[in-house]
Amino acid sequence: MALLTKAEQIASRNTLSPRWIFIRGIRIAIEMRHALLTFVLFLFSTFLIAQPAVPPPLPPQQYTNLGDLKLENGSVIRDCKIGYRTMGTLNAAKSNAVLIPTWFTGKSSEVMMGLGPGSYINSTKYFVIAVDSLGNGVSCSPSNSATQHGTDFPQFSIQDMVYSQYRLITETLHLQHLHAVMGVSMGGLQTFQWMVSYPEFMDLAIPIAGTPQMSSYDLLLWNTELKALESDPAYKNGRYTQTPPLSLVALIHNMNLATPDFRTNHTTREGFQQYFDNITAEGDRFFDANDYLRLLQALIGHDIAHGGSLYDAASKVKAKVLIVNATQDHMVNLLPALGFAKLIHAQTLLLDSDCGHMAPGCESAKMDPVVAQFLSQP
Repeated sequence: MALLTKAEQIASRNTLSPRWIFIRGIRIAIEMRHALLTFVLFLFSTFLIAQPAVPPPLPPQQYTNLGDLKLENGSVIRDCKIGYRTMGTLNAAKSNAVLIPTWFTGKSSEVMMGLGPGSYINSTKYFVIAVDSLGNGVSCSPSNSATQHGTDFPQFSIQDMVYSQYRLITETLHLQHLHAVMGVSMGGLQTFQWMVSYPEFMDLAIPIAGTPQMSSYDLLLWNTELKALESDPAYKNGRYTQTPPLSLVALIHNMNLATPDFRTNHTTREGFQQYFDNITAEGDRFFDANDYLRLLQALIGHDIAHGGSLYDAASKVKAKVLIVNATQDHMVNLLPALGFAKLIHAQTLLLDSDCGHMAPGCESAKMDPVVAQFLSQP
């Protein structure tokens, strides 16, 4: 079952109480045993408590055509369209725009599900722009390209994602400044890149569960997933006709998404076999394998210093920065972000639950007020 289909089913039930939505969201996360679905539901289930029983409809999906997008490696994505959604109203001074890039395999629709008056971003106060990152299956991607389909689609970077977003903001939305850029996970990586690629373009930056460059542990994880994907017989060197489940990739992802304590507390010994079998059978079937491949490669190559010194990268940062990380995150190591925070004198917030990479959702009661207060700066 596709992630958005399940999410829309939850959002459309107008007879459900907010508490039921919260409990059901967690039950689905546990029962589905799907790594990325689990991340999304835990990240936003707590936000949904504060939402009305009948959630407002999602803002419409929009696109802008950037034409041929030249990448930093010299390759070109032909006929590149970028997907996005907006919520709220741009004020007369055009000073309340907040950009949110998507997380790994995330979509703008899923970002918007967690926003509104009851969340840390009040859409009655801010003009929120959620952008579908390159390769997510909505914006130009291996799965939807007519002329560069599958593995013919060029490899891109986190910096290329940010460049495409900059063009969307300036050429389509005609904005010359943003109040803030913020994102979770891969969205946090993009936020770090925004800080050095366009340092004068935003007042505030809030990378959540992100990093300015991959640690050796991060590289171990993502290269292991990449090797598991490429060696999967069903992947067929990217020439498959039906998206393979990528069972081993999903198992590796699940092992790192939370923590050993979290898994022990949420999956009994008796329930383990069903948990394991569900991951093995379903894997990451809902997300195109070649899209996943290109996103993995973007993660692996992420380094805002581009092989140079983080001191030099830090000297470029002009925005006020709040860096949020989880002490038990097994998916994005927090040490590079904390080191960078010292270099730029950033405010930091540490989340310490056993939720690991899902801590921003599990600890939203701790995180949301800090983020909301930080955003409220003029």
